[in-house]
Amino acid sequence: MSEEKKQAVSRDERVMGVLAYLWVLCLLPLLSRKDSEFCQFHAKQGLVLFIGSFAIMFLGMIPILGWFIVLPIGWFLIVVLSLLGILNGWQGKKWAMPFIGKYAKKINL
Repeated sequence: MSEEKKQAVSRDERVMGVLAYLWVLCLLPLLSRKDSEFCQFHAKQGLVLFIGSFAIMFLGMIPILGWFIVLPIGWFLIVVLSLLGILNGWQGKKWAMPFIGKYAKKINL
């Protein structure tokens, strides 16, 4: 909540904030809304989740360990974080996700 700014966020920006957490659609606000700090914030977190989903898929190929531990837990975390991101994006809030937020801040485009 400390990252949350009380700032007027347009409906268009909120829609882009939601799209940022829908897998590959994170690229849409990332590339088309470079002037919006709000859209970039959510798009960068969405990009980290997108890359993380590939890491989970890759690690999920490990027999037994990947199939029964990495994939179910990893996808559960991706889905929960995506839903929380969508909710915060729609509400016009900037919420830095645990663990993911610090990597998203390092992305410079």
